[in-house]
Amino acid sequence: MGRDFKMWLWYKSGQFLRDPSNMHFTTYSTHPFKDQRPGTSGLRKRVEVFRQGNYLKNFVQSVFDTQRELVGGTLVLGGDGRFYNREAIQIILRMAAANGVARVLVGQGGLLSTPAASCVIRKYGAAGGLILSASHNPGGPDGDFGIKYNTANGGPAPEKVTEAIYARTLEITNFRSIDEEDVELDDLGSYQLSETQIEVIDPVADYADLMASIFDFDAIRALLAGGFRIRFDAMHAVTGPYATRILEQTLGAPAGTVINGEPLEDFGGHHPDPNLVHAAELVAMTQGPDGVDFAAASDGDGDRNMILGRDFFVTPSDSLAVLAANATLIPAHRGGIPGVARSMPTSQAVDRVAAAMGIECFETPTGWKFFGNLLDAGRIAFCGEESFGTGSNHVREKDGLWAVLAWLNVLAARGQSVADIVTGHWQQYGRNYYSRHDYEGIKGKAADQLMKDLRARLPQLPGTFLDGLEVGYADDFSYTDPIDGSVSQRQGVRIGFSNGSRIVFRLSGTGTVDATLRVYLESFEPNVASQGLDPQVALAALISTANELAQIQLLTGRAAPDVIT
Repeated sequence: MGRDFKMWLWYKSGQFLRDPSNMHFTTYSTHPFKDQRPGTSGLRKRVEVFRQGNYLKNFVQSVFDTQRELVGGTLVLGGDGRFYNREAIQIILRMAAANGVARVLVGQGGLLSTPAASCVIRKYGAAGGLILSASHNPGGPDGDFGIKYNTANGGPAPEKVTEAIYARTLEITNFRSIDEEDVELDDLGSYQLSETQIEVIDPVADYADLMASIFDFDAIRALLAGGFRIRFDAMHAVTGPYATRILEQTLGAPAGTVINGEPLEDFGGHHPDPNLVHAAELVAMTQGPDGVDFAAASDGDGDRNMILGRDFFVTPSDSLAVLAANATLIPAHRGGIPGVARSMPTSQAVDRVAAAMGIECFETPTGWKFFGNLLDAGRIAFCGEESFGTGSNHVREKDGLWAVLAWLNVLAARGQSVADIVTGHWQQYGRNYYSRHDYEGIKGKAADQLMKDLRARLPQLPGTFLDGLEVGYADDFSYTDPIDGSVSQRQGVRIGFSNGSRIVFRLSGTGTVDATLRVYLESFEPNVASQGLDPQVALAALISTANELAQIQLLTGRAAPDVIT
């Protein structure tokens, strides 16, 4: 361990960049951890794992060692406010100063929603950002924590970057930090940490300005003033301050419209996942003749959304399709959109909209990073995932509040209820019955065996019949990026039937303990008279086929899924 090193930083051209000759830092010895490969949304582990030894410091140093654009550049930093967020930010600030970062923009109180972080990176030309979140996973001392690196376009790091970071974690032998007092995160202002400028910024302001430039706030304001009743459940997560500022203070929704609006380190002891199970309080507010007209929820870091009307749930797949079909009602997209994209497991509802509009439609692996190249190239403007993620080209992350405001904009323009808009959409384009069955906490060995057995059967399935349905194709989804030619393989098992129905099997990449098996089920119904069924009823035969095909109960011991959406 050495002290008082002098650090000289140079551009690749050899030109002098900055002389931090007065910057004192300490190099500490460390040893690699073998489990720091980022998943679809960064590195997620239990809090206790991140707090052990140099676990967090190793990963952060590996980012600084491989992402040299941060040297002399600007870093954006913030998180969802979960337990360990503030402590982790102080650690990262000291390491950023020791590694030659010129400026750090950090959200007040250590808060920045994931879409807001993307907004700030893009607006201020930052070299990249570190976002601290485990998204929709539980928080608190016994919960989960996460960290991910976003690149200069504001989006999640592509696989070539995350693999470089991971490779560095396997060989790291030291990390750098400085010995300074904590930065005051609760007061806006500029601070100096050695040679690094720390700016504590309003976490909401830049994002709120961006939303005002996209949507017709006057129309939404008039809708709310006319008695249209809404509720937004922030789930004691990061979007509370954002929703309060935008919905209540800017758009005039009554006080109390935002519920569970105070960010808490343990999310109030609840699971910050916006679905029908974990947001039951909100769902109840939409039911019956006195139910509110519109309700929505967002997750831990603000990038997911759930949309509800009175006595009506909008699936994320339908939400993407409806917004794409009504894109020209949103001021930022009045000229139309060039294309759309969806993750492979997401229903094909948006495909039908794209075909009718004559625009491109892309099917990508799960993970928002796969939309980045398409957005940067201007090939798409709207994109979404069935896991309650929807977004556009305004940032490079999925964005829960953007989806809420998009729906309010469409509702204001059309003057119809949520249910009428969606059922009208089905009548025009047909209905894609869709559901996801999650089997959580499965032992890894059992989950791997299930997927291995499925993959072994794939070559024999095409042309055969399963419960009377002819298999048209059976594969393990592979994606070739049309922009950079990169290939991503083994992205999920697809079984497609000749009548347009699909079953998809995937193991989730967002959990931290054991495995989650996700089974996606989809069938197309063009007949208007048959579009009003409960999805579980409409998909009953397909559900039985999926369970038998994968031998779920035999291999996992589970007779039923833990969560159905």
